Amino acid sequence: MSENLAKEVAAIRHELDMLKDQQAIRALQHTYGYLMEKGLYQEVVDLFADDAEMTFFGGVFRGKESIKRVYLNRIRTNFTGGRNGPVRGLLCDVLQMQDVITIADDRRTARGRFRALLMGGTHAQVSDAPKLPYQQWWEAGVYENEYVREDGVWKFKQLGYQLTWMAEFDKGWAHAPDMSVYGPGVLYPENPNGPDAIAETRYPPWPETWLLPFHYPHPVTGEEIVPEGQ
Repeated sequence: MSENLAKEVAAIRHELDMLKDQQAIRALQHTYGYLMEKGLYQEVVDLFADDAEMTFFGGVFRGKESIKRVYLNRIRTNFTGGRNGPVRGLLCDVLQMQDVITIADDRRTARGRFRALLMGGTHAQVSDAPKLPYQQWWEAGVYENEYVREDGVWKFKQLGYQLTWMAEFDKGWAHAPDMSVYGPGVLYPENPNGPDAIAETRYPPWPETWLLPFHYPHPVTGEEIVPEGQ
């Protein structure tokens, strides 16, 4: 094989591997949504690297053990009464959409932007369904995530979900409630389920409008995407 042909073959293999990486990350992120839907919170935690980080309602949780406080303590307790799995009467469909995934050239790390749309609620005819703030609600948000490949397996390195809006189903988003009550609260360990730190940048939800920075440039101009006045 000539040197030029060998280089071409290597380049094609590298491009194919990066496409496989994109598919693996897409499957990882979409699986996150399916697991959240059915209350499989331990399996959600298993998607994270040991030294991963996540933001949740303005708080920063550092490390897999801290992330457990979100999924296994706070969310699992409130949504499924501590059960790891679906419960009768609970709806929590978490759609993962509009993905843009960028793989680092060394294929060790990656970044991804996704949109989430959630439809949640409890059935009126199930008396022992979870007691949630709203019987029916909509929720939407944007992710800017980081991923790491460990021993050939892609995992969450940083989950950065920013809530865009939340609203009761019958009232609609024009009457979205004040979400400030869902802030980070008291830090850990004073609060056993609290975050390790407060996020440096806060993105207040609708009716406020903001742009969560893109991890990639404009696909045509190659320039940073920045709104006028920012």
